[in-house]
Amino acid sequence: VSPPGLELLIYLRVFLILTRLAREWLAEDTPNFDPAGVCVGSEEVEAKLLCKTPHTVLAGSPFFTAVFTEVGCTVDWMYQEGAVIVTAVVRGPARCLLLGERPALNCLSRASGIATRCSQLQLTAKSAGWHGEVAGTRKTTPGFRLVEKYAMLVGGTSMHRQDLSGMVMLKDNHVWASGSITEAVKVARSVCGFSSKIEVECRSTAEGREAAAAGADIVMLDNFQPQELHVAARDLKNEFPSLQIEASGGVTPENVASYFSSHVDIISLGCITQGCPVSDFSLKVQKPGANK
Repeated sequence: VSPPGLELLIYLRVFLILTRLAREWLAEDTPNFDPAGVCVGSEEVEAKLLCKTPHTVLAGSPFFTAVFTEVGCTVDWMYQEGAVIVTAVVRGPARCLLLGERPALNCLSRASGIATRCSQLQLTAKSAGWHGEVAGTRKTTPGFRLVEKYAMLVGGTSMHRQDLSGMVMLKDNHVWASGSITEAVKVARSVCGFSSKIEVECRSTAEGREAAAAGADIVMLDNFQPQELHVAARDLKNEFPSLQIEASGGVTPENVASYFSSHVDIISLGCITQGCPVSDFSLKVQKPGANK
């Protein structure tokens, strides 16, 4: 397939996914009909998007637009994804605009909240001179993962793996069920082959050493205190120079700087999605004759 043809296929694939999600969100919010929509009718109206949370990083506009497209409305964005200033205008029949209002705002609020947190984490890392990757996790909202993972990218962090197919990660339960780290890595490699990386969650330097010796590409040092982490990461890197080290467990926006080290390649935080504050948006229909 030629590059333009490939771009078209990717566009069509993303378009179909967005359309499906928009329909599911609308069906969840309006399984039968909207009685309040009868009150407003189908007169063409214009609504302005307002952001009430300072310093919000805009994320989620494709999902917001997909919802309104599905109900026959148009959206004009004044700023692109990643901008700190957020303004948009939605136009369409009043009942349709109000039908899409809450699902669209939910997407935008959630995605922008995550992108804002990710942007702040990236700024912390940059200010400290740390050159590793801040990453999210699979601790996402069921049915909303695409929105949340997308928001991580807009905010400048790594998504980590998108799903279980993205990379092999052997956690404590995998190891216990397999009998040992060495056996778990051996079996996983026989299944995934050379084309996938294998990461192993480890609770000690000894476990990290066993994982690396067995052929793991990444060792996650889980729930280590910062000073303990730095020593373990240094020792493992000295012994296995090509090994990647990930720190996870107990990391927050407030303490993330204490985990920065030249021996740590990745720091993953569940709080990027779990417990992350949302950005507060509202959509206000403009009165006829009001200044625009």
